[in-house]
Amino acid sequence: MNANTSARTRTAAQNAELALLLEVAGTPKPGNVDRRRDLSDLRFEQFLAGAVGAGEGLRDAEAGDPIGEAFERAVGGMAAGHGQNTQFGALLLLVPLVRAAIEDGGTLSPEGVRRVVEATTVEDAAAFYRAFEYCEVFVDDPPEDAADLDVRRGSEAVPALERRGLTLLDVMRLSEAEDDVAREWTGGFERSFRAAELITESEGPLSDRGARAFLDLLAERPDTLVAKKHGERVAEGAMERAKRTRDAGDPDAIEALAEAFVEEGINPGTTADIVAAGLFVALERGVEP
Repeated sequence: MNANTSARTRTAAQNAELALLLEVAGTPKPGNVDRRRDLSDLRFEQFLAGAVGAGEGLRDAEAGDPIGEAFERAVGGMAAGHGQNTQFGALLLLVPLVRAAIEDGGTLSPEGVRRVVEATTVEDAAAFYRAFEYCEVFVDDPPEDAADLDVRRGSEAVPALERRGLTLLDVMRLSEAEDDVAREWTGGFERSFRAAELITESEGPLSDRGARAFLDLLAERPDTLVAKKHGERVAEGAMERAKRTRDAGDPDAIEALAEAFVEEGINPGTTADIVAAGLFVALERGVEP
């Protein structure tokens, strides 16, 4: 099926919601919630509820609402009911991708999404900060010269944003060194489009293609959420374990790694966020479940 036919079948917002559902359904994804395993504090059905709840914000992005407002509404809907952070990072990627898909007239490209993020405003940044009030998001401490911009302050940090005149893209630039979702914003969504290529070139159920892309991406680069929680050494070790397991090509070994990561509390959630974005790009380009 070509991209134009896919666009007539589902809207961009529907493809984004479907991408969230396909991402969490994919298995095995070492260290992450999937259709076969929960984490101690997150369950599979919470991800399903989060994807559905985020729909209103995704539709707002499609309709042309400001990026920050659409993201805040998506996060609020995601967290409604269970109050958990299931897809915060994925939504931060999907909202501008949805907008770019509309503005590109059905041709989703790195250049198109780059134009979207470059057009963000201080108001978008303020809405991004308010989104942190809906659920707990694991983040690093801010640099000493930016303590007033700590995202954990939520709306209390908005006056500092306004004084500095920081757009949402500017905020992402502050975090790009230690956060791969922020680096997607500043780098043209390079790994999101890489994930889409892996998914497109693979075969089988689309959710499981996403799981394979997850392992490929994790084998290529340390997950920044793991690095924040456990340190660079653990993140690099997880990457090496993923690479050895992928290269061995043994499904049982991948399942064993998935269980081991859960037991060790190693949760490569940033990689999962990028896979969700990659699934959306693949769907927009005509890949069908």
